[in-house]
Amino acid sequence: MQTFADKIIHFNTHLHYTGKLPQGINIMNPFAEQPVVVDIMKQFYKKFYNDTHARRMIIGINPGRFGAALTGVPFTDSKRLEDPCGIKFPGPPSYEVSSVYVYDMIAAYGGPAAFYKDFYIGAMSPLGFTVDKPGGKVVNYNYYDSKALTDAVYDFMLENLRKQTAFGIDRTVGYCLGTGKNADFILRLNGKEKFFDRIIPLEHPRFIMQYKLKKKQDYIDKYLAAFAEGRDI
Repeated sequence: MQTFADKIIHFNTHLHYTGKLPQGINIMNPFAEQPVVVDIMKQFYKKFYNDTHARRMIIGINPGRFGAALTGVPFTDSKRLEDPCGIKFPGPPSYEVSSVYVYDMIAAYGGPAAFYKDFYIGAMSPLGFTVDKPGGKVVNYNYYDSKALTDAVYDFMLENLRKQTAFGIDRTVGYCLGTGKNADFILRLNGKEKFFDRIIPLEHPRFIMQYKLKKKQDYIDKYLAAFAEGRDI
């Protein structure tokens, strides 16, 4: 029988976008572009998901350049990969602000082993996007940042959300990271496709760290309360 880890690893290593993208927007597929990411990703999921236990799904936006694009694990930069996850990162250290919040929240939940036994973190788009800026600067881009991009990747996202919810996801409740555009999109999509009986939106970690840092503990408490509510449904 395939483990949850087996399913995630197969999914990640077979991601491939073949459609067209709006001009100036590029797709990031670290699993195809960086072999070391595949090795790190396999270590992580074999460590925390090597079972057939059902999990609830947390849906982010899309991978960022300094988090999942380097580690293959959503909301996990090199620092948090090594501590508290205990997986050595072979490249230069990376820092991703959303990862700081997520792992503080995970610590409050009981640590990585307890958290990842109960949750799988995915994304509306499992591959990330960048946009070219003047002067050669490259920055992260979200799937909803332009209607042209959303329309271009809609079928890709829908297909891959179907695949992820087939891993062994408890569909009574799903959690959405982002209470604005990501929540609007996912709530509309769920209304049509019925992936989950209910969606609970939560403020995005980056929003919390950038604009609500003094209330970080309040948001951690809010996440934990939402997880407890979902568990009791």
